[in-house]
Amino acid sequence: MEQAPDLPEILYIFDPLCGWCYGMSPVMQRIKADYAGRVAVSVLCGGMVTGERVAPIGAAWGYIEGALAQVEQAAGVEFGAAFRALGAEGRNIQDSEPPCRAITIFRQLDEQDRAINFAHDIQQAHFYHGHDLNDPRTYEALVAAYGLDLAEFRRRWLLPETAAATQKEFAAVAQIGVQGFPTIILRVGNQGYLLARGFQPYAPFASGLEQALRQAAEEAEK
Repeated sequence: MEQAPDLPEILYIFDPLCGWCYGMSPVMQRIKADYAGRVAVSVLCGGMVTGERVAPIGAAWGYIEGALAQVEQAAGVEFGAAFRALGAEGRNIQDSEPPCRAITIFRQLDEQDRAINFAHDIQQAHFYHGHDLNDPRTYEALVAAYGLDLAEFRRRWLLPETAAATQKEFAAVAQIGVQGFPTIILRVGNQGYLLARGFQPYAPFASGLEQALRQAAEEAEK
């Protein structure tokens, strides 16, 4: 997918509609920068809101609104007035498939390993600016900022193969046994090490990563 050959790989399993993932993505961006050349970071979309869970945001707004301050305090991100207005209005459909489909296409088009940045751009578009993630025009503005082929993005958006690839990724995440988002796993060869289940600030996450890397190195020497 995005990983460099032979590097340990962090699997950042997230969903664009997950508020705690909105808090975790900047941590993962910093990890990617600080551990460049040592660890690769790949984004996997989990499909948190699909099937029968797809519904207007108003159906869950009481729960969502109650969690915003907690995420802001713990993670240092901000939920914008436009998103709060979107939630209060209540009609916007919450569906993980469109933003995850956009990430699928971005990874196909981008050769510079920037999917973690694009994923967070999508979250900011929704959680701060209140943009509709069901509207492909939301992603077109973001894709253009990366200098990618916008016409090709639009073409791939409509392909059934793109939708199928996105659904396949949801199924792969389910097969891993992920129960919630974010879930972050370090993969070294055939071994996997759970780094986080839920949000973690940078310092404890980096400490856990270092510990897992040491453990993997010790096990490789046996």
